Amino acid sequence: MAIRRGVSGAGVHRSRTNGSCFPIAVLIFLAVLVFSFFVRSLYSSAFTDRNDIVTSLNKQDLNWRERLALQHIKSLFSKEVMDVIKANMDDLGPLSLESFRKNNLSASWKLVGPETVADTNAVSAKSTEVAADIKQETSIGKQEDTLDEDHSRFSETPAILSRRRLREKRREKRAADLVKQEDEVTVKLENAAIERSKSVDSAVLGKYSIWRKENENENSDSTVRLMRDQMIMARVYISLARITHKTDLANELQNRLKESQRALGEATADSDLHTSALEKIKAMGQVLSKAREQLYDCKLVTGKLRAMLQSADEQVRSLKKQSTFLSQLAAKTIPNGLHCLSMRLTIDYYLLPPEKRKFPRSENLENPNLYHYALFSDNVLAASVVVNSTIMNAKEPGKHVFHLVTDKLNFGAMNMWFLLNPPGKATIHVENVDEFKWLNSSYCPVLRQLESAAMKEYYFKSAHPTTLAAGSSNLKYRNPKYLSMLNHLRFYLPQVYPKFDKILFLDDDIVVQKDLTGLWKVDLHGKVNGAVETCGESFHRFDKYLNFSNPHIARNFDPNACGWAYGMNIFDLKEWKNKDITGIYHKWQNMNEDRVLWKLGTLPPGLMTFYGLTHPLEKSWHVLGLGYNPSVDRSEIDNAAVVHYNGNMKPWLELAMTKYRPYWTKYIKFDHPYISSCKLENGEEVLQGEGQAEPRGAMKQGLDSGTFKSSIWIGTLGLEAHGCYKEES
Repeated sequence: MAIRRGVSGAGVHRSRTNGSCFPIAVLIFLAVLVFSFFVRSLYSSAFTDRNDIVTSLNKQDLNWRERLALQHIKSLFSKEVMDVIKANMDDLGPLSLESFRKNNLSASWKLVGPETVADTNAVSAKSTEVAADIKQETSIGKQEDTLDEDHSRFSETPAILSRRRLREKRREKRAADLVKQEDEVTVKLENAAIERSKSVDSAVLGKYSIWRKENENENSDSTVRLMRDQMIMARVYISLARITHKTDLANELQNRLKESQRALGEATADSDLHTSALEKIKAMGQVLSKAREQLYDCKLVTGKLRAMLQSADEQVRSLKKQSTFLSQLAAKTIPNGLHCLSMRLTIDYYLLPPEKRKFPRSENLENPNLYHYALFSDNVLAASVVVNSTIMNAKEPGKHVFHLVTDKLNFGAMNMWFLLNPPGKATIHVENVDEFKWLNSSYCPVLRQLESAAMKEYYFKSAHPTTLAAGSSNLKYRNPKYLSMLNHLRFYLPQVYPKFDKILFLDDDIVVQKDLTGLWKVDLHGKVNGAVETCGESFHRFDKYLNFSNPHIARNFDPNACGWAYGMNIFDLKEWKNKDITGIYHKWQNMNEDRVLWKLGTLPPGLMTFYGLTHPLEKSWHVLGLGYNPSVDRSEIDNAAVVHYNGNMKPWLELAMTKYRPYWTKYIKFDHPYISSCKLENGEEVLQGEGQAEPRGAMKQGLDSGTFKSSIWIGTLGLEAHGCYKEES
């Protein structure tokens, strides 16, 4: 330990005249050492085994003397010094001067020297200081132990010696633990560095640019994009060359442009390009450099590019309209396979004798204790999926009764299909809407409007589009289904089924995934219609469907009222009759003769007719959007009781979304002879497989005599298998 001293005579003289500070400091320091050793021995002896103390009278005297000495020591030293001494004793470590420096002692205990300065400057290097302190304490401890051995050879007992050995072992263990921790930290850092090195792509190292990686990608389209850019600039310079009357340059650019177009073809990636593409790029680059030197003008080039951009934007809008028109046209067209199926079933049905055309269990048709369904459809395959999925997921299939209504064209096909494919123990009944004599133009406003000259003009004569783009705006509202009473029959349920109290209405573009009998137990709270609301988004509210600029609409309805979905609706027919729902529908339909309240369709008049009379069902009963929304949540579909393909992308069309189609196709028997003979099983039409072959024409499939003969033969086999028909001969 370095003690501050004077280096000159003046310094010596000054130290002497100031009350001899140096001797006092030395005396205090020596006193501290002596008393620390004495106190440590006192503290150590205080924790000896009590049995030894009781048996030794000399030790009792010694303890008495130690207590007396401790009282004198406490009167000599301050509380801070005693705490430091006691802390060193409790830790079983050596007394060191570092403990005095590290504790907040009074100014008289702060020693000044090189070590103190080092401690002050070592705040930023804490780990180095800790290591140095450990070494220093170890060396000081060893020195103190040596002194202890020298001064206490004759006074130390075996207990004191054993404690000293324990202290040495603990110090060694503590030092070993610190070294071990340091080694573990080093190993962790090395492992982390190794993992980071593995994640570095060594292929990029040593290159001048990270973009080189993209150029080396096998699936890159950088060459394709370069050729397209060259072609755009070539068109710009061709226009500028013609403006400046540089015909030779314009012709040269035109020739290079044609070559690049032929080389590019339909390629979308570099791998699709011909090997001569690079030569074409090089030749085009030379011509473009030549054109740039002769024709480049910033203002002219900018104006030409802007004009090309506007032209391309107009073309995109026109193509979008054409795409909309074609998608709507495809959605309204019956696929050849479905037409073939309907034709063959119809022919075979009318070949049956009348007694073979009846369904079993007709006594269930008016039983109010059973579950009755209303299904209005002209699509045989779609209706079969609805019935099959409902029965397959029903807990008690024998209690379900299906009332199917179709048109005259599909009446035979619908009957024939369910005669050949009865739905287990469930009951089926098929009716022809054209045989409902009460449904006439004098009673039904829609029929009266369809017979008017204005409606015929709207549908068949006026504003026929001359282009695809022009026809997209009004084709949506010229849907043939609006001319069919099957679409409007949902407003006449009490007239069709007068003996029922409740009935479940189903669309033909739905799939049932769970048992639906719980819907008959839902309390509608006096409402007529139980349906799932669809107002999660703004476009499913009333102002989307109704013309609120009309005073009749604005006065009677809230534009923000929540819409609901047709497709799966539980109707209370008692309340229907009490509230005269059909009369309300007739009132609004008569007011809309000129289509000023809403466009054609059944959802807008349904929203108006059942306004304030609809009870919202749980969302899980009915999930919509599989016919237009590609992002319906998979969990919602799996948990739904009914999934609905509302929209243009029906599951039986080529437009159907592939990921939603399996929910529908799993209820179709593709090995059925009728389905396989109409080429519905191999994906030629749309029902299976990713790749569809070109569909064959209806005339070739269903109208030639040979096809009809084979259809009759297949139908006969099917009827024989089901016991419906037996040929005489």
